Amino acid sequence: MAAHHGTLIIGASQAGVQLACSLRDMDYDEPITLVGADRRLPYQRPPLSKALLAGAVAPESLELRSSDFFATRKIDVRPGERVVAVDPETRVAVTASGAELSYGRLALTTGARTRELSIPGSRLRGICGLRDVDDALALRKRLGGAERLVVIGGGFIGLEVAATARRRGMDVTVVTRDDRLMGRAVGEATSEFFRGAHTRRGIDLRFGTTPIEFLDDGNGRVQAVVLSDETVLRADVVVAGIGVTPDVELAAALGLKVDNGVVVDEFGVASDRSTVAAGDCACYPCPVSNGTGHMRFESVNTAIEQAKSAASSIVGSPRPYRANPWFWSDQFDLKLQVAGLLHGYDQMVVRGDPAAEQFSALYYRQGRLVAGECVNSARDFMAVKSALAAGRSAPPEGVTDISVSLKSLFAGAAPTPVAAR
Repeated sequence: MAAHHGTLIIGASQAGVQLACSLRDMDYDEPITLVGADRRLPYQRPPLSKALLAGAVAPESLELRSSDFFATRKIDVRPGERVVAVDPETRVAVTASGAELSYGRLALTTGARTRELSIPGSRLRGICGLRDVDDALALRKRLGGAERLVVIGGGFIGLEVAATARRRGMDVTVVTRDDRLMGRAVGEATSEFFRGAHTRRGIDLRFGTTPIEFLDDGNGRVQAVVLSDETVLRADVVVAGIGVTPDVELAAALGLKVDNGVVVDEFGVASDRSTVAAGDCACYPCPVSNGTGHMRFESVNTAIEQAKSAASSIVGSPRPYRANPWFWSDQFDLKLQVAGLLHGYDQMVVRGDPAAEQFSALYYRQGRLVAGECVNSARDFMAVKSALAAGRSAPPEGVTDISVSLKSLFAGAAPTPVAAR
């Protein structure tokens, strides 16, 4: 048998597309195959809960690259093909349709799967998840003929869906088992601000409770949600936004180390020292733990930068992933932009006025900036993101003066040596 060559990328995600493009940018001239279970060309996912759900954009506009682009770059994209098995000895992957794909190097960019509700009535019509374009289109259609929406989960997806539906005039209730919104992603000040903002805009927030049953209207459709505090909420549509789990089924079958994702080193290489992984499925060394811990971070920027690092490993010029993560969320007319990691912060200061719905929460550890959460404050966000990338900071007592730009404050500070960060 001829020696296998080329790279097979399993997962037509943001990370998968970036990995393929980066390989070509690095003058990689071997075959590249990008295979994904979704029947569409790879597309952006953040707009699913916002612009696409609201009907402001068409699905085709979300494509990350066109078919002509992939053809020109000689990237063989195979939509609608789900890989069901990979043999590391023969280096052949098999899809559900029976196609066999040989490879020299394997990349996993399989992303994550939505968690599903498993309580009585959870299979009733009108109970929806949101992970792909088809989910968003189906939900949009359901919302068009509905009056009452119940969202399960107080994270980004749930709140974005809630905001989109409320703007359509629907009665919206958000149910979360936590005691605050976006509790695993943002600090208390930002969480409290969004609690007030959603309440002011007419959304009913229910904290510290969970659904225990969905009631049937007699025709196989959801009619109401029964909560653990015995409240019964009427509902025409229910959206489950209870988070995701990394898609590691293939990685586990390959014998790779898996722990909240495919465990990789700083170069994106998995435990077999050959396979690479990037994006939502990858668990990588935490940049603030000095290599002593791993984390998984779900964001477009993280997927892109990890994919670049993984590509560099494939071409033999490994470059570590060291980027500071950042992400955003649009809820009503509020744009939240977050840069950095809150882990271990010991001081928080607020710049601006939350009551005016324009402010930034800046987080410090031992007097050094580690993260920023900016609401309708794009300039602050760009300044924080740039400062973190350059290792710059500014004293916390000086950043609250909004008459002075953060950019100028950070620009005047000396960078911190990499070893000290």
